[in-house]
Amino acid sequence: MITVASWNVLHRVHAENWYEDVATRWPDEGARIAAITARVAERTERIIALQEVSGDQLAGLRMALPGRTFHAMRYQRLPTPRRVPSSLLDGGEYLVVLTAEPSRELAAESFTQDQGKGALVVDAGGLVVIATHVTGDRRRAQQLTRLAELATAAAPGHAAVLLGDFNTDRGTVADGLGDGFVVAECVAGALPTRPRASGAKSQYIDHVVAHGATVTAASVDDVGGVSDHNLVRAAVMI
Repeated sequence: MITVASWNVLHRVHAENWYEDVATRWPDEGARIAAITARVAERTERIIALQEVSGDQLAGLRMALPGRTFHAMRYQRLPTPRRVPSSLLDGGEYLVVLTAEPSRELAAESFTQDQGKGALVVDAGGLVVIATHVTGDRRRAQQLTRLAELATAAAPGHAAVLLGDFNTDRGTVADGLGDGFVVAECVAGALPTRPRASGAKSQYIDHVVAHGATVTAASVDDVGGVSDHNLVRAAVMI
């Protein structure tokens, strides 16, 4: 059994561009980065995938977690401040995978339909781990097809787990990935993975997906308002 977690930590530029309350509650980005780093450092999951990681956040994580193996992919598209100048030293945006044991990168790519979203593929001791952030519009279909290809082709015959912000509900992800993929259901009464005060969009858009393995029901942990997403976690049996 391998414990896994996924968390969209909210890039500062996106928070400021889209008027996220997080930016108001945390005017000092350095303090927010330290709070996020502390929360990740206390996690016990063997594999953790993070989305919307700024370069400054990545540097903080690397310094605080020397015992973890890090994999990071920088998107080809740089987040562009639209309202206020960015305070970040490294404003790049990264997908990140942290593993407790040695692991190696197999592939990393921005999606052709959206250079600010993509997939990072890691071999974690025979389990293929795919961290991803999927676009929240019609481009999603092609991206899910690509993720299914990566899960089956990166290491043929090996089980795979996909972790990330899919920007849509569980059923849509399952339909888009196709046969053989199991999207973990959240436990009864679970917190939303992406809380919203209003609107018709799903509040459960961060998922743990297994292929060639079984996955437990997913739990959602409150992150105390340091991001607009909560952390989702589950266990994968291979």
